[in-house]
Amino acid sequence: MSRPESPLRQRCRPTAGSVPPVPEHAAGFDDLSLDDLSLDDLAGAALGRARSLGATAAELRVGRLRTQVVVVRDGALETTVDSTELGLGLRVLHAGSLGFAGTVVCDTTAAAGLADEAVALARSTAGAEDGIELTDEPVHGEVSWVAPYDVDPTTVPLDDKVATLARWTEDLRRAPGVAHAVAHVVAVVEDTHFADLAGNRITQRRVRVHPVVEAVAVDAASGTFETMRTVVAPAGRGWEHVDGPGSALGAEVATLPDLLAEKLRAPSVEPGTYDLVLDATNLWLTIHESVGHATELDRALGYEAAYAGTSFATLDRLGSLRYGSPLMHVTGDRTEPYGLATVAYDHEGVAACSFDLVRDGTLVGFQLDRRMAAEHGFGRSNGCAFADSPLHVPIQRMANVSLQPAPDPGPSVEELVSGTERGLYVVGDKSWSIDMQRTNFQFTGQRFYRIEHGRLVGQVRDAAYQATTTDFWGSLDGLGGKSTWVLGGALNCGKGQPGQVAPVSHGCPAARFRQVRVVNSRREAGR
Repeated sequence: MSRPESPLRQRCRPTAGSVPPVPEHAAGFDDLSLDDLSLDDLAGAALGRARSLGATAAELRVGRLRTQVVVVRDGALETTVDSTELGLGLRVLHAGSLGFAGTVVCDTTAAAGLADEAVALARSTAGAEDGIELTDEPVHGEVSWVAPYDVDPTTVPLDDKVATLARWTEDLRRAPGVAHAVAHVVAVVEDTHFADLAGNRITQRRVRVHPVVEAVAVDAASGTFETMRTVVAPAGRGWEHVDGPGSALGAEVATLPDLLAEKLRAPSVEPGTYDLVLDATNLWLTIHESVGHATELDRALGYEAAYAGTSFATLDRLGSLRYGSPLMHVTGDRTEPYGLATVAYDHEGVAACSFDLVRDGTLVGFQLDRRMAAEHGFGRSNGCAFADSPLHVPIQRMANVSLQPAPDPGPSVEELVSGTERGLYVVGDKSWSIDMQRTNFQFTGQRFYRIEHGRLVGQVRDAAYQATTTDFWGSLDGLGGKSTWVLGGALNCGKGQPGQVAPVSHGCPAARFRQVRVVNSRREAGR
């Protein structure tokens, strides 16, 4: 995920009296932090003005988002992006209506002006629907939280980033059969200060990185090509996740040429029904699409119908919908260590927590923000409000949605495979497709291995699995133990109008699903 150069880079100014104004295109702009702003003065100006205009609730977010992208192809630098966004956003509740305004001007006059704009917007929409309420939330006071990381990935010199990525692509190209190699990394540091009329003053820092390396082989005789990429997931970690002592990426890169060569020689899959053993590196994406989005309450209520779609898991089916087999236990969790959606408090000031979505195969919960929780009698939000910029209003966004493993010790991947007579073992994610109600889907993977009589007997190509959500989860008959559990995820989950992008993780074990339809994607495409 890359962001274009932001006008915030040129326009945003610190509060008067804090630090000298920054010249246009100043080299030191990226070093500006929230500490350089008079946060108390900004909050006092915005919230005080909102209160004087009759707002019953108001929340100011001061946000700074630093995003870096580096792409290297065949040993040569192809793309770099280094973007910093800094601004203010104010949401108010006035006479039962919500209003929001944002600005890139970071001074007290602009902060107070946000209140006028937000209240005016709330007044203009008053009466358009029944009065909006927000669930109560305890006052948390003054809090500071920093996600755990070792090395700020945005402070690693560009030359060092390029050298690391170039080394991997050059190593790959020296391997027989590899025609091209691409490596890229996305690094984000997100700082937010939240202040509201209730008395909260919450400052948080989130850090995340996503490294990807991919090798390409070309079959000149057939005119086709194949790819193989790493399956190391993005994470709420620093640069140590990319190139540190505990990073698994370098070792995985070294395996790509052999895996790719085997894939290029592999036969095309025979379509039919197979038992599937899905590695956690593949299953996370199926969870994201078929469970994560389906259990967002705003989607289930139709708020996203014009853009992102609705959900078959509607509110009237809470507590009764058989989502899957009794082995299925899915949680939403904003506290998962190193999770991409992990915070201490969401963008409505709600404390992070863990909660059940599917338990014993039955739908038992939804992901909520304060408005949705109040409207439908849930009592309290479970902390699922997020905005990807200070200039965007918080909307209901996904927590880290994860499938829980079997109780220890639980089966290993090898044990799941050994209990499978005829099937496929799937590693890594690739393409996906799902309908607007989150019911019918198709997923592929980085590699598919045939299982015959409980043993892996080599890769096949061109495979994709298809199912309906409840049939698929209903066929779940084997869960791996904690040793198979992996935290996957993505930085670029899209939602909302105007569109917003959110990072989210999904943990899961390896799992076995019986008699799932597998198609030959090449034949289906008419090739």
